[in-house]
Amino acid sequence: MRRVLALLAVSALALGAVQATAPAASAQRVPGEAPLAGLLTSDGDQFDKFAKDFDILTEAALAVVGAKPGSPVALVADGTQRATVFVPTDQAFRLLVKDLTGETIKSEQKIFDTLVELAGVDTIETVLLYHVIPGKTLTSGKVLKADGAKLMTAAGKTVKVDVRMKPSPRITLKDRDKDDRDARAVLTSLDLNKGNKQVAHGIDQVLRPINL
Repeated sequence: MRRVLALLAVSALALGAVQATAPAASAQRVPGEAPLAGLLTSDGDQFDKFAKDFDILTEAALAVVGAKPGSPVALVADGTQRATVFVPTDQAFRLLVKDLTGETIKSEQKIFDTLVELAGVDTIETVLLYHVIPGKTLTSGKVLKADGAKLMTAAGKTVKVDVRMKPSPRITLKDRDKDDRDARAVLTSLDLNKGNKQVAHGIDQVLRPINL
């Protein structure tokens, strides 16, 4: 628990630094280069009771960058770099913790604390990077045309795209865990940060770089 509290403190400091420099960065920002990190922290960056947003993901990224300032996770704060990120909802992290512990946890704060205690920063970093496709701006239109494609992630492992258009559009991402349901895109959360080099698509499961 001491380790968790330390990470949370670092996360708060990291967020404070981002917010402190935000006005200057905004003044110099080139159209189309708004970083994804700005969007993810735009709701106040607080745990809440809304399971369809991305608070746990945001806090996890801040914790990693706070503990490891040179982490590639910081890519999402540099809007000049192209990237596509598949962002798990808070409910997705709740399902992950249930798979790992057998316990259904309602509190987003407790879900985050549990993940840090179970996995540690290095593992969380690897999991986050498995959701990032660096160097590519893949809008939903491009993803829908990518059936069968294997996308190379920032973790150095691939995710396979499976697209089905009937009876309704469905985008599935096949990860390295063969024993659980694969993540699906949340159709109401596609093209987040659209118009910029960095875009994101919500997904309903956390992608797993290993077979759990």
